Amino acid sequence: MKKVNPFPFSDDNKRYHTWNYYLKHQYHEKVFKVALNANFSCPNRDGTCGVGGCSFCGSLGSGEYAGDIHEDLFAQFEERKAMMKRKWPDGSAIAYFQAYTNTYAKLDTLKKTFDPFVNREDVVALSIATRCDCLEDDKIAYLQSLTKQKDIWIELGLQSIHDETAKRVNRGHDYQTFLDCIQRLKHTDLKICIHIINSLPYESKEMMLNTVRAIADLPIHAVKIHMLHIMEDTQMAKEYKEHPFPILTKEEYIDVVVSQLELLPPEIIIQRLTGDGVKDKLIAPDWTLKKVVVLNDIDKEMVRRNTWQGKHYKKSV
Repeated sequence: MKKVNPFPFSDDNKRYHTWNYYLKHQYHEKVFKVALNANFSCPNRDGTCGVGGCSFCGSLGSGEYAGDIHEDLFAQFEERKAMMKRKWPDGSAIAYFQAYTNTYAKLDTLKKTFDPFVNREDVVALSIATRCDCLEDDKIAYLQSLTKQKDIWIELGLQSIHDETAKRVNRGHDYQTFLDCIQRLKHTDLKICIHIINSLPYESKEMMLNTVRAIADLPIHAVKIHMLHIMEDTQMAKEYKEHPFPILTKEEYIDVVVSQLELLPPEIIIQRLTGDGVKDKLIAPDWTLKKVVVLNDIDKEMVRRNTWQGKHYKKSV
C-alpha cells in the first residue's frame, strides 16, 4: 500500500517545504534565481576581521556560478537570464547577489547596486548574500525600505553554531554576533535565509543536529543545507591533504539531513539540501557531483522512515 504524504506544504511527493513550492504559491509563476557578482569584498579577507577568508571558501567567494566580474551587472543579468529563459520562457527572475559579502561597502554603493534591480519589472525579488557582521543599522534600514517595492531576501552564512568550529574554519565571527544580527533583523520585513554546512572538520552528527535545533526557533524564513566541499586552491584543501579528517559518506549525509529536517518547523522553507561543487576543482567528496541522486535518495529515506519536516520539532520555551 502506497504511503500518503503527510506533509502539508507540498504539491508533490516532497516531505519538506521546498523552495519551488514557496515560489509557486508566492508568485503563481515560474521564478528562477540569476546569480550575480557585484565585485564586493569580504571583511574576512582584507584584514578587518581576518585574512584569507573562511578556509572552505575559494577565490571567487562562493560565487563560482555567479556572473562575470568583468561585465557590468545588467550585462551579467541579461546574459544569465537569457540562459534561464531558454528553459522557462515565461519565468521571472530573482536577482541573486551571490559572490563574497554583498553588504560590505558604504551605503551609497549598496544603493547604486540594488536600486536598479528593485526598479526592474522583470525582477520579483532580490536575494543578497552577506555576513552577520556586515549589516549595520543604516544598511538594515535601507534594505527594509526596499521591501515596499520587492521581496528582499538576506542570505546569512552561519555554517555552524559552534564557536570552536568557527575558529577552526577561520569564520571571523562568533555565534553571538550572528544572534545579535538576527535580533535586529526580526523587526523588519526582510526575509532571512540561513546557510549551514554539514561535515565541517571534526563535527559530530549531534553537533550538526544541534545547529539545526538552535536555528529552528529563530525568526527566520528559510534554510540552505550544504555538504562541505573541499575545493582546490582553498586553505581547507591544504589542511585536508596534510591531515585528512573524516568526511560524511553519502549515506551518512542523507541520514543527517533527514534528521535535521525532522527538527525544523514545517513553515521554514528549504531552499537547498545539497550544494554544487565545481567538478574540476572538487577534491572531496565526489558523491556530491550526483546531486539528483542525492536528492532522490533523501526523498526515499523520508518515505522509508515515514517521516517529514517538523515531525520531531519542539518549540523551546
